[in-house]
Amino acid sequence: MSQLKPISHLDNIPSTPGKFKLEKSQPYIHRLRFHASLSKLTLWSAFFLVFILFYYVLSPPSPSLPSRRALNHSWGGPDWEKRVTRSARTSPHGLTVLVTGAAGFVGTHVSMALKRRGDGVLGIDNFNHYYDPRLKRDRQKLLERNGVFVVEGDINDAPLLRKLFDVVPFSHVMHLAAQAGVRYAMQNPGSYVHSNIAGFVSLLEVCKSVNPQPAIVWASSSSVYGLNSKVPFSEKDRTDQPASLYAATKKAGEEIAHTYNHIYGLSITGLRFFTVYGPWGRPDMAYFFFTNDILKGKPITIFEAPGHGSVARDFTYIDDIVKGCVASLDTAKKSTGTGGKKKGPAQLRVINLGNTSPVPVSNLVSILEKHLKVKAKRKVLPMPRNGDVRFTHANISLAHKELRYKPTTDLETGLKKFVKWYLTHYSGSKKKISAW
Repeated sequence: MSQLKPISHLDNIPSTPGKFKLEKSQPYIHRLRFHASLSKLTLWSAFFLVFILFYYVLSPPSPSLPSRRALNHSWGGPDWEKRVTRSARTSPHGLTVLVTGAAGFVGTHVSMALKRRGDGVLGIDNFNHYYDPRLKRDRQKLLERNGVFVVEGDINDAPLLRKLFDVVPFSHVMHLAAQAGVRYAMQNPGSYVHSNIAGFVSLLEVCKSVNPQPAIVWASSSSVYGLNSKVPFSEKDRTDQPASLYAATKKAGEEIAHTYNHIYGLSITGLRFFTVYGPWGRPDMAYFFFTNDILKGKPITIFEAPGHGSVARDFTYIDDIVKGCVASLDTAKKSTGTGGKKKGPAQLRVINLGNTSPVPVSNLVSILEKHLKVKAKRKVLPMPRNGDVRFTHANISLAHKELRYKPTTDLETGLKKFVKWYLTHYSGSKKKISAW
């Protein structure tokens, strides 16, 4: 693109502020140059305006970001409010919990656990297309069969959130809605900012303003440890070297949580999940798509670290994660603000939830082969620079101290349960929705 020619009489302007005088010679030439430059500037401005309009009008919308119209048409009215109230009804001394991302993997399991013990639970989910939404709809059916209503909406929709709090005075929020996945951030970075940062702020803005303020437990990630090489990962370790945009947005979430705790008195607990797996899991996770590809006879790619090193993960079974989430809700102290103003110090925690037993990914494949009774077609390649890290390993001493957290499911046992669910759910059986 050609550049505008500099106006020569400005070359003598001092680099630091001060008084200066323009030369009085050749005023006509200066005016002519000025008008020529202005014409070029106007032309390029018009070009960029047309380009922006072309981009936003003709480019297809992101599948992860529902339109405002799509969000608003599905909520409101007396019947809707009755369903919200009924779902959030709690037993005496029970919690009343708003679960965001309720149709997601962890959200479904946490909602079920809370409902089973008598807590009031209301879900919200935008049912985006990051992975096959049919799985999310199946989870929704499972939840509704057990008395949990999932509102279809986005956490960026502030009027919807305010309406939910108008109808139900939630004592707690379990915030699990997020744009997940490390590699997808290279394809659609905007969805991570929309959900993990803007969405979190939208939720906190509503929570700070309602009376009473709820206590908040939310899902951070082990990804925040990034390039940290000290193991096992402790909450005291540095987290300023994220290896992916996903990790960066989760780290930003922790800093945002600190701000709202400090200014508005919100009680906030962040949970750093370590590679959660199990029934009703996410199809973008390795154990899930490995299972699918092994059964179809497709080759699977296993990455190795430099020097033929192993890539290992601290795989944590969903039931152990759920226990940690519920314990976090039970031990969360009340927020201290009212009317958007802080009245005193409020609880702020960040806690690892892992299994503290890293397993090489190649071992995970061997376990799947055993339970599927099918030999995998392995293809070993060097780990690409796409945001993944070589290993994760959780120090869970703080979780044990704060939550009495103690994982009990090893990878062999957990994958056996997952394979059983997978074969049942994808067998074509009409009874698959009732499988748990």
